[in-house]
Amino acid sequence: MTAEQHGTRQDAERATHRGTDVLIRKVDGHLAALRLGLRGADLELAERVGACLRVLVLDTAQASAADRAQVRAAVHYFVLRREGRGPLVPVRSLAAAQHLVNRVVLQLGRPDLLIGSTSD
Repeated sequence: MTAEQHGTRQDAERATHRGTDVLIRKVDGHLAALRLGLRGADLELAERVGACLRVLVLDTAQASAADRAQVRAAVHYFVLRREGRGPLVPVRSLAAAQHLVNRVVLQLGRPDLLIGSTSD
């Protein structure tokens, strides 16, 4: 491997690490905000969705661009629930985020990460 190839590889690894860090921070920041307003089963579901997303972000850091894009979209869907943005913008439920994340989990071949209902 030439020095130029080695440098390019290191740059790619740093960019991947930065992207992973950003997604993890988004999930953690959103969970911190949810902890202020949610209680009980809703908070438990939010925590489980967040934990699943963290695992997916880390596990797909070196995966294909398509797999990373699916996980990134799931993170954005979870984080951008749009609560309190006025009557014209619908609120996305945690159940909808759970459903989307479960779809991504299955598409990535990780049924071990499926998020069950709080009554499980």
